[in-house]
Amino acid sequence: MHADPRRWLRDARRAMARLPSLRMSRVPDAPALPVRDPWPGDPARGVRILKGELEFAGAVRALRPRGWSDATGSAEVRAAAHQFSWLRDLRALGTDAARLRARALVADWITGPVGDPLAHRPDVAGGRIAAWLGHYDFFASSADDGFRQKLMSRLVSDARSLSAALPAEELDARALTALKGLIAAAVAMPEHAAFLTRALRFLPQEIGRQVLPDGCHAERSPAAHLAALQDLTEIRSLLQAAQVQPPPALNAAIERMAPALRVLRHGDGGLALFNGAKEEQTTLIDLVLTQAGRSGRAPSGLTDGGYQRLQAGRSVLIVDCGTPPPPGVDRFAHAGTLAIELSLGRERMIVNCGAASASTPEWRDAMRATAAHSTLVIGDISSAELRPSGLGRRPERVEMQRQEANGAHWLEASHDGWQKPFGAVHRRRLYLAESGEDIRGEDAVEAPTPQNFTVRFHLHPAVSASLQQDGEAVLLRLPTGGGWRLRADGAKISLEESVYLGGHEPRRSEQVVLTGSAEGPQQVKWAISKVG
Repeated sequence: MHADPRRWLRDARRAMARLPSLRMSRVPDAPALPVRDPWPGDPARGVRILKGELEFAGAVRALRPRGWSDATGSAEVRAAAHQFSWLRDLRALGTDAARLRARALVADWITGPVGDPLAHRPDVAGGRIAAWLGHYDFFASSADDGFRQKLMSRLVSDARSLSAALPAEELDARALTALKGLIAAAVAMPEHAAFLTRALRFLPQEIGRQVLPDGCHAERSPAAHLAALQDLTEIRSLLQAAQVQPPPALNAAIERMAPALRVLRHGDGGLALFNGAKEEQTTLIDLVLTQAGRSGRAPSGLTDGGYQRLQAGRSVLIVDCGTPPPPGVDRFAHAGTLAIELSLGRERMIVNCGAASASTPEWRDAMRATAAHSTLVIGDISSAELRPSGLGRRPERVEMQRQEANGAHWLEASHDGWQKPFGAVHRRRLYLAESGEDIRGEDAVEAPTPQNFTVRFHLHPAVSASLQQDGEAVLLRLPTGGGWRLRADGAKISLEESVYLGGHEPRRSEQVVLTGSAEGPQQVKWAISKVG
């Protein structure tokens, strides 16, 4: 008998689903109910696809006919290619050339050998089914009968295999994409009602595993949170289109996740850069929140997710005060405990470096390291051990206390991520004045033997910085001309190069570095205040 009976059963179901006699039965001529992809595409990316290039998460991959068996390059970009969500970029372009390229690439995928095993992973198959059905009217409805017949046959076949593969082995947000695909197939092809029964069997338990009580996604990533909320709102729309009552867990999760998403947004409307997130398009985030429906104001923090949002005047300070996500949902987790981000109105000042999830392992790890975050680092060692599949050693105790009075905020937090290498605890105190124009902090290392440490403040590329002559402060200028001063006591202050991967492409930036030595005080006080 197979070592894991559940896996053996799933493999057996998959093998059954691929039998020709089953695969060819009941293939409809066209979707019975239209399924529409609700999200905007990017015409500029559509133009690149016409040229044979897929751009995803800052990485580029060739996207041409007969290239589907290429299993080289990052798993994230390969999965994106086989998932076909980029059809929305061709649709946004809207030309006949875009329509014909979409049709040609789908036809090539269906007829050619697809040698990359990633193409058949449940979340990739689910995303592809949803994309083909969601853009059917764009690339398939005007095609010849032969193409449409092959497409519908492949949709039924893939949905059967996906149904047999459930529950998805992925513990993170990818499992929701698998369920979305199966539900889309069931809605578009009502004669396959068993698909819906099976998907709805697993949906509530998946939601329970992924959405924390405060609405934060279990991965603690603003990017994963946004993607999961997109999938859940799509699932609800699909069920409503089929006149199926959504399970109570679905509506409850959406109602909790929408206000939680607001906690993770800066003044410019984009996402905070924690645990693999990039800024994302504000129009997309607004649309997701609109689809989610009514949601009140953002709470001041997420108790289970561990994020705190301090807001006063025009300033928004977002702090990661949570323990890292547990094994199984930590594949993109960063070693950024107690990192901060600061935006002033619609301008970002202090940021984390962003993410390179689809890049080389070296770049990916560089962005995940503590040094790529606006927090303290002891001895150039990250507060969590970075592994390809997630995190090894990590902070186990993260404590936080918060107070508010007369519009001002105080926050004190600590973590034990350096307990094993140094026996050390990092303690961070933060204060935000009622005006929003006075931010103060104190970082301390508590360890049996004094340590060398640095406190980093990565600056958004739009911020210009200059070290003042006395070497005790840095003058920061925002694009709109606003001046701010960052000064420190108890550490040497310097300016160094940095890099920003929070937007569409990598950009050069700077960082303010406060350096403390084992011979000096084990704490540094700093302040950021408006000039003039």
